[in-house]
Amino acid sequence: MVRQLIRGIPHGTRRLVTSIILAVCATGSSVGLMALSGWLLSRAAEHPPVLYLLAASVGVRFFGIGRGVFRYAERLVGHDLALRMEGSLRETVYAKLARTTLLGRHQGDLLVRVTADVDAVMDVVVRIVVPFVSSVLVIGLTSVLIAFFSPGAAVILLLTSLIAGIGLPWLGQRLSRRADEAAVPLRGALADEVRQLARCAPDLVAFGADGAQLDRMRATDIRLRDAEARDAWTRGIASAGQMLSSGLAVVGGLLVGGPSVAGGQLLGRDLAILVLTPLALHESLSDLTTAAQTMTRARAALRRVIALLREPPVGKGDRSVPETSGDPQATGTPQTGAPSTRADVPQPAVPSAVGAVAGAGTSAGELVLSNLAAGWPGHGAVIKGVNLRVGPGERVAITGASGVGKTTLAATVMGLIDPIAGTVQAPAAIGYLAQDAHIFATSVAENVRIGDKDATDAQVAQALSKAGLATMDPARVVGEEGATLSGGEARRIAMARILVGGRNDQLVILDEPTEHLDSETAEALMDDVWSAVDKAAVVVITHDPELMEAAPSRLDLDDYRA
Repeated sequence: MVRQLIRGIPHGTRRLVTSIILAVCATGSSVGLMALSGWLLSRAAEHPPVLYLLAASVGVRFFGIGRGVFRYAERLVGHDLALRMEGSLRETVYAKLARTTLLGRHQGDLLVRVTADVDAVMDVVVRIVVPFVSSVLVIGLTSVLIAFFSPGAAVILLLTSLIAGIGLPWLGQRLSRRADEAAVPLRGALADEVRQLARCAPDLVAFGADGAQLDRMRATDIRLRDAEARDAWTRGIASAGQMLSSGLAVVGGLLVGGPSVAGGQLLGRDLAILVLTPLALHESLSDLTTAAQTMTRARAALRRVIALLREPPVGKGDRSVPETSGDPQATGTPQTGAPSTRADVPQPAVPSAVGAVAGAGTSAGELVLSNLAAGWPGHGAVIKGVNLRVGPGERVAITGASGVGKTTLAATVMGLIDPIAGTVQAPAAIGYLAQDAHIFATSVAENVRIGDKDATDAQVAQALSKAGLATMDPARVVGEEGATLSGGEARRIAMARILVGGRNDQLVILDEPTEHLDSETAEALMDDVWSAVDKAAVVVITHDPELMEAAPSRLDLDDYRA
């Protein structure tokens, strides 16, 4: 995946190589600064003419300035590449989510996958590849440089550096692998528990189940904390080993260089280079254990992203399935774990019209279902043999017991899942008002623009007016999930998404539009809804007897159970 993303970025390989070269220059400047400073101080102690020290003084200034400049440039180039890769991967993930049935399952974990787990791509470039490759190159170059002064000291430096930069990070990675691999899914599980607790807190308290939910969340948190503690413990041991390696390199330089100075093979002022250079080199290796552990976590995170991307595609455009011999077998009622498709999920086929999909397209703008069998992927059909025709200006109520497959039918009509059998012919423009349409913690106008990101202020105001919110300030900021809105206001904002931008949906699907609303609010809402969509074919999924009466036709899915 990482290689594909790099190749997909303009000059991606060149950017990566440039970042590595700059990292080598930055680390090399740190090592050079320490070595040259030590030599300069030792040489100055001999009281030579000042001119003898000018070249070294210039070199110290160069390395001192270059260390910061090269590091800044390396971060600039490396992060630019990593952010481009992250953006590309995130677009791919979002496009996949728009055509999958994952949206309703474990949404806290799903959020972690599309945020923190996708961020692992940046870790791979910035915290793993560039540091490790540049460190190996600097170790080799520094050892060659030291070999000009003392081959024995160079060998000691090379061995201790390989232990500190390669051996100990590898060992630390091995020791903490299980903890690191477990931490990534535990992070998603904890997010899911927190989301569930926050979203359902009133109900949990009302039924006395809040304690059990808190216990589950604490148990997950303890497991994650234990994984983090194991990770930190291993990192501490590896850091101690790196400090010991640094000390051995310094002592080794003294043991090898001291006799050489006494024997006249090495100048006394050069001994400072053998002793001080390992300190700077080993300091640059101190973060590699963390980088090795990050590698394990990045692999685990990207595996979760890849698993998401490998989910079977649905709604592939051809929504007709040859009728099968025999009845589809029902293996359960996946309605309980089915995703909640909603109008605020952008569809790749028609990006400007949220909730719209490209269907077979009927010339008269009709919805036609022929002997349809539907069910969620991985499960059997929940309904079968459904025949329905809804023309422009017509309304039909879809009824049935909870879990019978009403939302499944809506998802099939919109192309989010493929029919198991039969055919679906739907208009190209479909608007969907979900019973749980999400209200974001932003302005009313931005919430309405979920339906059309390019809508002008005038179009937003017009949509609000059609939805019965003519007096609402579009600049008003609402709380998380519409906390500052009434139930009726939240539902009307969701309706405005369908009406914004001059959309002319040929089919409108209303999923429990009056759920949780009092009768007066529900009646006022539906009066505005019927007026706004009077020319479209309307399918309303409901348990409300008044809505059933408002629709001349009715389809009871209890009669079509698989």
